Amino acid sequence: MGRIQKAGKNIIFGYISNLVILLVNFIQRTIFIYVLGMTLSGVNGVYTDVLSVLSLTELGIGTALNYSLYKPVAERDYEKIKSYMRFYKRAYLAIAGVIAVLGIAISPFLKYILKNPGSLTIRELTLYYYLFLFNTVISYFVTYKYSLVNAEQKNYIQTNITTLTKIAVAFSQISVLLLTRNFLFYLLAQSVVELVQKIFVTIYLNRLYPYLRDRDVKRLTTEETRVIITKTKALICHKIGDVARLQTDKIIISSFVNVDTAAVVDNYLYITTYVGNFVNIIFDSVISGFGNVVATESRERQYTLFKVYRFFACWLYGFGAVGFFHLLTPFIGGLWLHDEGWTLPQITVLLLVTDFYFKGGRTVLLNFKIAAGLFEPDRYLPLVQGAVNLVVSILLVQRIGVTGVYVGTLVSGILANLIRPGIIYRHCFEKKAWVYFRDSLKYIAVILAVGIVVLPIRHMVMKETTILTFAVMVVIITLLYNVVFLAVFHRTEEFAYLWKAVAERVPVLRRISERRPR
Repeated sequence: MGRIQKAGKNIIFGYISNLVILLVNFIQRTIFIYVLGMTLSGVNGVYTDVLSVLSLTELGIGTALNYSLYKPVAERDYEKIKSYMRFYKRAYLAIAGVIAVLGIAISPFLKYILKNPGSLTIRELTLYYYLFLFNTVISYFVTYKYSLVNAEQKNYIQTNITTLTKIAVAFSQISVLLLTRNFLFYLLAQSVVELVQKIFVTIYLNRLYPYLRDRDVKRLTTEETRVIITKTKALICHKIGDVARLQTDKIIISSFVNVDTAAVVDNYLYITTYVGNFVNIIFDSVISGFGNVVATESRERQYTLFKVYRFFACWLYGFGAVGFFHLLTPFIGGLWLHDEGWTLPQITVLLLVTDFYFKGGRTVLLNFKIAAGLFEPDRYLPLVQGAVNLVVSILLVQRIGVTGVYVGTLVSGILANLIRPGIIYRHCFEKKAWVYFRDSLKYIAVILAVGIVVLPIRHMVMKETTILTFAVMVVIITLLYNVVFLAVFHRTEEFAYLWKAVAERVPVLRRISERRPR
């Protein structure tokens, strides 16, 4: 099976998985909010981010090792694969221990993180936190095994296991909520299912890769170990910076505003994250394929694929940003929860969706960097981003509330959009990056134009938010955005490449393509 076929299989399973998880989690979250309320919803979101911060102890070892596996997997060098996997296993067991110790150590400080937790006592909050910690720690006992699956471009295996687990967790937690209305039992249900899943994954992957159970495993050479350590050192900076930028917003909001506001933000991020995952599936599914391209193809070929990859990302992320800006608040406050108390100011939503769009550009750049193993040149950039985010967010949240947090998030994110292209173009393609920024301005101009044109249309159509008016706006935005984007960019090389790739696999489009003037 070739790179495109494997990527296609990963994308199909990824879409099915994401759709199922989105629907199941939406039902679960809705029941959670109505049964347990805003405060516990905020606690749930904040604890998730706290444990994400703790997980920075992984420090990029997984990414470095995934990169190291591409070559032995391509060459079917099973002895070398065994060596890397044993190294990976030992590293992750050590990480699990460190996270457990650090997690216990910060538990006395929870009272400073959760502002105004209502009637919840510190004893209750600490108990809930330890269950979150348990679920995080046990995940590291099997995470390393997925690296081999993904290096072989069989991401769909992990996708399917994750989907089944999410469904089992959701239905068990929904049942517990409806029967007991108790947050502790809700968390215990997740712990039980997650533990069973880890046991199953261990047995399944051991059978899929029986050679990993061999006891006769050679140690990695000094040079191989040095490469991993060198790349991990660079990734440490990336990991710390990314955590400081991406996983601290709700913690800052909970600490300086209150837990309830963190719950409101969490709903917006829930929707943008899950809907955004539909786009990410495409791009995440081709990382290992890009690793193969970097290892086997010319720089010009790599550059061509990068431009197509980037064009498609701007198209889809731009569509998402326009849709989110106009539809998020009507959906959350109107159709879903029927309560304006669950909505954010429009300026905050604008900042949030603008960052969503630029995040698409960063995803493209980051994924290509990972595939190329290019971790060192910009190793300090994420640290700068993290510092900027924390300083700006903490200063502004005290002046303008939650909006200030997302000013910090947006400003720190754009730094990577400005700096990283030059690094990738210089090291990967040996080209100047001015073309990248020229195209960026074109994409942004089109997206802004569509977003502005939709404003008066939305005010006319959605004077009252109903299922019908919401559906009409979805259709209008979908048609208007894509027609304009195609009208502007349909003659570009990037679109021509995409059209050809899709048309070759869809008979109807292939016939249309054959009739197109050359």
